[in-house]
Amino acid sequence: MKMSLEQAQTEDLKAFERRLTEYIAYLRPYAWRWRIVLILVSVCTIFGAWNWILDQETSQVSFLQSLFNHPFFAFSGLMLILLFFCGIHKRVVAPAIITARCRSVLADFNMSCDDTGKLILKPSRAT
Repeated sequence: MKMSLEQAQTEDLKAFERRLTEYIAYLRPYAWRWRIVLILVSVCTIFGAWNWILDQETSQVSFLQSLFNHPFFAFSGLMLILLFFCGIHKRVVAPAIITARCRSVLADFNMSCDDTGKLILKPSRAT
């Protein structure tokens, strides 16, 4: 049994939509985990910075000595910097990046997608 061209195109679109929704659903738990890590490290850094700033000794000793006096702040600040160098900011918003790129490509075909990856067919353009 032969499929018509329209049926084949419909099947291709359905397969693309299934794969896109599957991939975005796969990325969401990881993005949430990275958000939690980022929030925890940020809160630790803020708490450490608060203690570091309120310490009277901080203004009387060198910068390096004050960091040695506050290892919690030094470690959490270093971890925050390393996380950003490793690209945590991209991992936190990975599903949004994927959907934005897909929307950009699908716009050429009068289509779009929602945040879950479901395809949205737009009315055809008048030529």
